[in-house]
Amino acid sequence: MIEIALLAFAVLVLMLTLGVPLPYCFGAALMVMTMIGESTMRGMMMWGFSQLTNPILLAIPLFVFAGTLMSVSGIASSLLKFVNVFVGRIRGGLGVMASISCAIIGAISGSGLTGIAAIGPILIPEMERKGYPRAYSTALIANSSILGLLIPPSVTMIVYGWVTDTSILASFLATLGPGLLIMINFCIVNMVMSRKFDLILDEPMDLDQRIRDAGRRTVHALPALLMPVIILGGIYGGIMTPTEAAAVAVIYALPVGFMIYRGLTWKTLLESGKESATSVGAILIMILFSLILSQLFVREGIPQALVEMIFQITDNKFLLLLMINLMLFGIGMVVNDITAIILTGPLLLPLMEALGVSPVQFAAIMGVNTAMGGVTPPYASILYLGARIGKVKFTEVVKPAMTLIFFGYVPVVILVSAWPDLSEFLPGMFGY
Repeated sequence: MIEIALLAFAVLVLMLTLGVPLPYCFGAALMVMTMIGESTMRGMMMWGFSQLTNPILLAIPLFVFAGTLMSVSGIASSLLKFVNVFVGRIRGGLGVMASISCAIIGAISGSGLTGIAAIGPILIPEMERKGYPRAYSTALIANSSILGLLIPPSVTMIVYGWVTDTSILASFLATLGPGLLIMINFCIVNMVMSRKFDLILDEPMDLDQRIRDAGRRTVHALPALLMPVIILGGIYGGIMTPTEAAAVAVIYALPVGFMIYRGLTWKTLLESGKESATSVGAILIMILFSLILSQLFVREGIPQALVEMIFQITDNKFLLLLMINLMLFGIGMVVNDITAIILTGPLLLPLMEALGVSPVQFAAIMGVNTAMGGVTPPYASILYLGARIGKVKFTEVVKPAMTLIFFGYVPVVILVSAWPDLSEFLPGMFGY
């Protein structure tokens, strides 16, 4: 039966490589397991649907809806204006603002697509007007948007905690350090690259005028700034579960969008609901099929076979971690982060534990590798969306995006595997 499971996995990889839509890829692999093997789909489908009723997963549609509301309500725009008052007069400051703003929005929405969707239409034209090449601006914001997958609360870490039976709060905290470090790296790389651009900086202000401007924008942005404080404070303070925090995010965004920033109308609210429902439907279908396939692989003993096979190659921990990182990176290049985590998390966790890697550190390893797939072709969903929003050719975005990935992201991927404290320090402070 292991041979049949491996054949099904080979079919899955082949179809993913050929660009076949995800549901058909998983459907084909499941057909192999059913028609050639002894697996029965009736029981597995019932089991899969029962898993989707888990209250933990309710956080996903709620965070997606909250992120969509941010895009149209004026919350994202107010955050941009707030950050700009501190960095708008610094050479490269607008690029720094892009990375920081994406991190803040990621801390609210838990999605990698929200940053580019909310910030891109506002900031890309502004960066071009200030002298940044449009392709570079698009690449920077798209790359910074993946911080939404790492800065908690993160949808991917909710899924990871669910499928590996790891504390979701510990998983959130595991990716916080790497996420902040990547944000800092992007800011540094941007400052260096900005030296090549002929930038237009904001007019200098005297101290009194700057203080008044900062005070005015801070007051205007205060309702938006309270949103991550309420959500993260509620989760880390033990007041709310991630699902409850996601519901609070939606409830909070509605009056703020309607009555304070006035970007939200009944029409845009309905459109946001439709857009969120479409996204959530696609996500849950992928979760269902990938979850069933992953469970079948576990039943057929694939994790144990994988552990034995890899240890036959080498028992060097560094080489094994390097191989696993490369494998996760490769998987992230052909499927989305949620699918990659559901498919490989239960398979690789026994191997990681055999290597002495804790489930908390593995959360960070999974998080940084699968998030990077969102901006690395051929999958690169966030990068494709960025090119569409930025109205530039995808080929023009790839070069600056890969520069940011190589210098800003890859070093953190290496550090997460080589330095356990980067991902375990914060969870340890909370007793995990």
